[in-house]
Amino acid sequence: MVRGRVKGRYWATKRVATLPQGALLEVELENGSHIIAFDPLGCGDGEQVLITQGSVAAGYFDKIRAPVDALIIGSLDEVPPSRRR
Repeated sequence: MVRGRVKGRYWATKRVATLPQGALLEVELENGSHIIAFDPLGCGDGEQVLITQGSVAAGYFDKIRAPVDALIIGSLDEVPPSRRR
């Protein structure tokens, strides 16, 4: 799993039939690189997210074989510096 921050979204008016309906988000990873991840959660710009990749991401979809390589699996709540231990 990797952590990143949502930077924007993409729309695909033409897509393969097995790509589920949902958002395609651009996410900046901690190392500064960017990826496009499928978002079934409804995350917004600026949110910090947790992403899984590869066969684990594709395996999320049990009824179809979705061509998804990066999947947002969580929206991370940020803890204020004053409450960190």
